Amino acid sequence: MLENKEDSCQEQCFHPEVVESVRRDMLGSVSADELAQLFKVLGDNTRIRILDALYRSELCVCDLTALLGMNQSAVSHQLRVLRDARIVKSRKHGKNVLYSLDDEHISGLVRMGSEHVRELKR
Repeated sequence: MLENKEDSCQEQCFHPEVVESVRRDMLGSVSADELAQLFKVLGDNTRIRILDALYRSELCVCDLTALLGMNQSAVSHQLRVLRDARIVKSRKHGKNVLYSLDDEHISGLVRMGSEHVRELKR
């Protein structure tokens, strides 16, 4: 396989202080696995659409089915995946269950990801 010169150093170098500093601050193996799992769950178009909707408002399954044009069973399944990953949370409101993003970290991921995609289109 040919190496792309833009993707490699043009001369041998090594910065041991920088490498050691980065090594100390990097995620451990378990945390890296957990972050990879988070991104796997986020790597689904339907779940992203649900998160985009929930970023804008707390919603019940019926609201989400209307927004997404999907049946309740399919939306409930995706919400279960998101809830199990602690990306969304739910609360009872009378006979309904309302869903929202789990915390500000998730809100930030949705906001920053949306901004990034919009900037790429410019």
